[in-house]
Amino acid sequence: MRILTFESDGIEKLGVLTDNGVEEIISEPQDIYKIITENGKVETNQNPISLESVKFLAPIQNLRRPVIAVGLNYKKHADEGARKRGREVGVYPEIPYFFCKWIGTNNHHNGEIIYHPSTEELDYECELVIVIGKQGINIPKEKALDHVYGYTIMNEVSARDVQLKHLQWFKGKALDSFGPIGPWIVTKDEIKDANNLRIQTRINGETRQDSNTNDMIFDIPTLIESVSEGLTLQPGDMIATGTPEGVGFAMDPPRTMQVGDVVECEIDEIGILRNYVVSP
Repeated sequence: MRILTFESDGIEKLGVLTDNGVEEIISEPQDIYKIITENGKVETNQNPISLESVKFLAPIQNLRRPVIAVGLNYKKHADEGARKRGREVGVYPEIPYFFCKWIGTNNHHNGEIIYHPSTEELDYECELVIVIGKQGINIPKEKALDHVYGYTIMNEVSARDVQLKHLQWFKGKALDSFGPIGPWIVTKDEIKDANNLRIQTRINGETRQDSNTNDMIFDIPTLIESVSEGLTLQPGDMIATGTPEGVGFAMDPPRTMQVGDVVECEIDEIGILRNYVVSP
């Protein structure tokens, strides 16, 4: 199932993507968190509207908690960053690096990414996002996938200069609009192997990132085990699993995003998350 949140006649609604379009969910509960928690079938109005006519919202429009994000979780991305900064290539984290993607960054498919005046280095990061479906703490790797509801996509937008200035990742990744997610959540039964999916970013049609989730340093079960150590994961929590090589700041010369750019993040078996870079 592909479940999404959209707006119709000024009203927030839940829907399911079918072969014929988007069908509104009419069964109870009318709450995305409860649907994820119950992980059951939903009833739709069987009156599909075209995907092109849908005004998307973030799949979970009203986040209760920040997205948990993972830094430097692709080998080739870690390598390109090391080369850029004159560090040793081939040295990878021994444990996952976690930080929070601030709730205020929440954005959606076809949404606008604001080029804030506080940055001159606006970068893209396509990431596979785990959506938690079952509460758990101290979850062992062998049971980790039991706690997964599904997957979606995030463009984990980053202001590289702000990130460097503050000597940590939170601020440069926490500006308004910097967390597009979507276009929908795909339930895990529709994904053959989330640790083996092609992942890409295109800027104005030009491919910048083109990799596979099998390059992750820490796979999905390992991430869930690590982050849940002493920390209770709740249904609806999201974990952004890191980005592959090809980010703009690491290019020579750097090629970060500019006002007017159209950025598309695509992951096989999930879809395309599209956004537009705009002035404040």
